[in-house]
Amino acid sequence: MARKRSFSAFSLSFLDIMSCGFGAVVLVFLIIKHDVDNKIEIENQDLLAEVSLLEEDIQDGQEQLVRVRNTVSELDQQLVTAEGLARRINDQIDAVEDKIVELDSLDSDQQIKLLEEKLKTIAQEKKKLEDEQQQGNQVRRFVGTGNRQYLTGLNLGGNRIVILLDISASMLDEDIVNIIRRKNMSDDTKRSSKKWQRAIMTIEWLTAQLPIQSQYQILTFNTQVKPALATTANEWLLTEDRDQLELVVKALREQVPEGGTSLVKAFWAIAQMDPLPDNVFLLTDGLPTQGLSAPKSNTVSAKDRLELFKNAVSVMPQGIPINVLLWPMEGDPMAASAFWKLALASRGSFISPAKDWP
Repeated sequence: MARKRSFSAFSLSFLDIMSCGFGAVVLVFLIIKHDVDNKIEIENQDLLAEVSLLEEDIQDGQEQLVRVRNTVSELDQQLVTAEGLARRINDQIDAVEDKIVELDSLDSDQQIKLLEEKLKTIAQEKKKLEDEQQQGNQVRRFVGTGNRQYLTGLNLGGNRIVILLDISASMLDEDIVNIIRRKNMSDDTKRSSKKWQRAIMTIEWLTAQLPIQSQYQILTFNTQVKPALATTANEWLLTEDRDQLELVVKALREQVPEGGTSLVKAFWAIAQMDPLPDNVFLLTDGLPTQGLSAPKSNTVSAKDRLELFKNAVSVMPQGIPINVLLWPMEGDPMAASAFWKLALASRGSFISPAKDWP
């Protein structure tokens, strides 16, 4: 007889069922927990976005508040200005009304007399303003004793202006004998010679006429070429700097005419300037006596001097007007013709000043 199987509540099938049930419960719990976390995270992101928008709105509001305050401040200033103008207009209206009352109390003759006096006062004020304006356009003031009306054709314009001043010994006098005699005198006597003083006064007159917005340089030349103010070599100076201009003129007054004349070195110095000038004023008394080197002989013929002049012109840059102020001297008859042709060819001007100028 077969053995009867015993019954157990914890059989294998029961345990399998219990395990599956427990696993299902755990799975459901995990699914629910993940969904809750996702919802919380999404809600947090939405809240952060709303906070960010609110912060931007607050910042925009603060900026708008600053603009409004600035606008209010500007309106306050405009209001103050308008009130000031209104007061001035009221004062002018009161003054006009008082003037009308005053005129009404006068007869026609008195009114005419007052108007004539007022016109006379206005004319005087106008003339004064015109004189001040004319002086204001000049860098320096210069008052001479000669008649300068014939110099109206001299072109004093330009952005970069060079003044070449001959400081050779021939600038001491017009006669060769007197030049030789003065060469052996003291420096003070040389500086006080009439011809040299006329050259210095011409420089002062020219510098007083320079355009206020221009640049300039004053070069002296004999056998060498130097700037009038030694510290300004290779520089363009500002005309509006009056203090520096006074120093330049003061330095020229200390120069002593001596040595020969090398025009080719002067023109070569101009050719090396950067940028080039657009107007040149040449103050001299005759043709050059030497070229790049000293002559072998103590005397230079008129023909040789003319050849030296042509050599000098050949190194001068083209297209620059050369305005010549020539003080003729004894024994140099070809100078006037040569310098006149140079001025004409360069579209400059040629002047031989009178003895009482400037």
